Amino acid sequence: MVSEQQVQLGQQVPDFTLPSSSGEDISLSQFRGQKVIIYFYPKDSTPACTQQACDFRDSSSFFAAKGAAVIGISADDLKSHQKFAGKHSLPFPLLADTEKEVSRLFGVWQLKKMYGREFEGIVRSTFLIDEQGILVKEWRKVKVGGHVDEVLHAISET
Repeated sequence: MVSEQQVQLGQQVPDFTLPSSSGEDISLSQFRGQKVIIYFYPKDSTPACTQQACDFRDSSSFFAAKGAAVIGISADDLKSHQKFAGKHSLPFPLLADTEKEVSRLFGVWQLKKMYGREFEGIVRSTFLIDEQGILVKEWRKVKVGGHVDEVLHAISET
């Protein structure tokens, strides 16, 4: 369980635990001592989300060389995550935030509009957490094209 207060830049990110596509529960605290890139995305197997996941996949060796772990989070269930991760050979875990608690913690579960209708969903966003668990950079309302390059650049500077 996480608090309802939203994380802020420069502050410690509260620990959380979610089920992952690898079949185990993953906690943020497991990554203490290394950088963590958490990217929130709206839905498995949609074109933009697939492109984003594959972009992170294709750069995963660079992130690893910089001591950074990548984690994807959406509100999809584990079965959907496992199918998506398997189909695209994703080398990082996808966490199932079906209760939207972590999405709310990061302020990415919001009212959205598409084709004239309103609905709640994840606003594509990425967060960089340092080795001590401090939120050091955020990208909100991300456009997929070129985004992973921006994250790579930020990792290189930290």
